[in-house]
Amino acid sequence: MPWWIEDQWKLAMREARNAEEMGEVPVGAVITDADGMLSRADSISRFQSTTDGACRRLFAMREAAKATGNYRLAGLTLYCTMEPCVMCAGAMVHARIKRLVYGAADARAGASGSIYNILADTRLNHQVEVVAGVMEEECRAIVQKFFEKKSGRSNPKNV
Repeated sequence: MPWWIEDQWKLAMREARNAEEMGEVPVGAVITDADGMLSRADSISRFQSTTDGACRRLFAMREAAKATGNYRLAGLTLYCTMEPCVMCAGAMVHARIKRLVYGAADARAGASGSIYNILADTRLNHQVEVVAGVMEEECRAIVQKFFEKKSGRSNPKNV
């Protein structure tokens, strides 16, 4: 893992664990600038939010916009334990996020290379640099265990 990822990645994993403790899908998201963490999803529950469908990546982006005083997040890096969906990828392009670093790919809804590749689409006015697969197995395992526990099954793949 490159040196510039390690500390921020630990923060994203901590956020995933915090989400799990709140009964949320354990996805962590933090946004950093050159000096370190700028924002995180914090302890906001998507069920407590007044925005339908909001996810942890969007919460982190909203907090970064508040911290910078601008919805344009040019030059910032978003660290996330799971590949973003179409909604989040579109928001990243619109906000001009510089780089996305994510852990596990999402074969059902991924929009950064798995199903769609919105962040690299040259037809859009901005492309986001992507670093994929950071601690992929650990990121995938935390989500799988969460859903196994919720469903009461020991291995959902056998269903």
